[in-house]
Amino acid sequence: MNRIAVCHWGAITSLIGLIVLTLAWELWLAPLRPGGSLMALKSLLLLAPLFGVLRGRVYTYQWASMFILFFFAEGVMRAWSDTVLLSRVCAGIEIALCTLFFASAVYYARFARMAGIPVR
Repeated sequence: MNRIAVCHWGAITSLIGLIVLTLAWELWLAPLRPGGSLMALKSLLLLAPLFGVLRGRVYTYQWASMFILFFFAEGVMRAWSDTVLLSRVCAGIEIALCTLFFASAVYYARFARMAGIPVR
């Protein structure tokens, strides 16, 4: 498996994992309010880059690498401020998934440019 494929699959798995985590976190694991909260809607924002990432579009990787930093910041803030242990664990997992996605997206864009894949 070449470097581009590794970065591509790393980005796909971390983004899908982040979508599943944010839904489970806000609906069942440690919601802000009992019974779930509207914060689960933030997972819909992650659908915006998903289809471009699945298709391997370099331009999507470029803007999604900056977009994911909002979720990274949320994870850091909730890991720091939440008092419930399960919520802090979810925040830690969110930080890890965001870091994996960011690294995969940046390196995918770099290796794709080196391979001559056009930005679309």
